Amino acid sequence: MTTPTSRRAMLAVAAGTAALAGCGSSDDKKSSAASSTPGPGETSPPVAAAPNTPTPSSVPPQGDVLAKTSDIPVGGGKVFAAKKVVVTQPEQGTFKAFSAICTHQGCTVKDVADGTINCPCHGSKYRVADASVAAGPAPRPLPPERITVENGSIHLA
Repeated sequence: MTTPTSRRAMLAVAAGTAALAGCGSSDDKKSSAASSTPGPGETSPPVAAAPNTPTPSSVPPQGDVLAKTSDIPVGGGKVFAAKKVVVTQPEQGTFKAFSAICTHQGCTVKDVADGTINCPCHGSKYRVADASVAAGPAPRPLPPERITVENGSIHLA
């Protein structure tokens, strides 16, 4: 007479079988490498970078170049949404960077105009000098970000 197998035991066996199915011998890799189509769980071979695409060795050690200093207006700034950072120049030659994520509900700020960094979602405004709240509903200032200014370029640190 056989004893019925519990559901827990069946699930354990199924999980073990699935885990082993993902393992293959090194011969499997060699045979699929010869084929032009990658097998399950494999990726395509890397594609060479375009000539203007920076490689890890060509990226400046101080970080990504965000802009030229001449791109940031005095008393204003510029939002770099892809990097989630806003750079301001409150006075000639002084550059500051802050998170571009509004402290109210996490929207990305839209622009810098009339001395404030502006969020389009609910109207929060932050001062370009220190990112303090100029108009709510934002509960606190934008957090600072680290930048370096070198040879007329602003780099994300």
